[in-house]
Amino acid sequence: MASLNKVLLIGNLTRDPDVRMMTNGRPVCNFGLALNRSYKDAEGNRKDETTFVDVECFGPRAEAVGRFFTKGRAIFVEGRLKLDQWETKEGEKRSAIRVVLDNFEFVDSRQEATSSKAGPSGDKISAQESPLKEKSIADSRVADPELDEDVPF
Repeated sequence: MASLNKVLLIGNLTRDPDVRMMTNGRPVCNFGLALNRSYKDAEGNRKDETTFVDVECFGPRAEAVGRFFTKGRAIFVEGRLKLDQWETKEGEKRSAIRVVLDNFEFVDSRQEATSSKAGPSGDKISAQESPLKEKSIADSRVADPELDEDVPF
């Protein structure tokens, strides 16, 4: 039977991305992602729940995430789950599940994006400098006046 390992997440970075070079010279970036959920409990009280996920990415995407994102910034992550296993110095077996980023999109507006992080020279980064296509999820929904008129309610 075939399997599917696909993750789609929208959340906020919990820390600035940490970009490093692997021994082969390829960049790797690690960052934390907070996923917030609000719901009502059985008594009707509003509850908030936050799930924290570690994310890693490689190559040009690692460089782009490191350059354009900072702690608190919203991001859409498309990736896959990966199980890391290791043994501590004391001989204890440990494991952790993380997300390996395959693709990402900017979630906040371009204006917020350009004002949220300064480049290495202190200059603001413009949206045109992004190596990846910037697209807000809200931007992907195009309003069509003809469709709005056909709604029966």
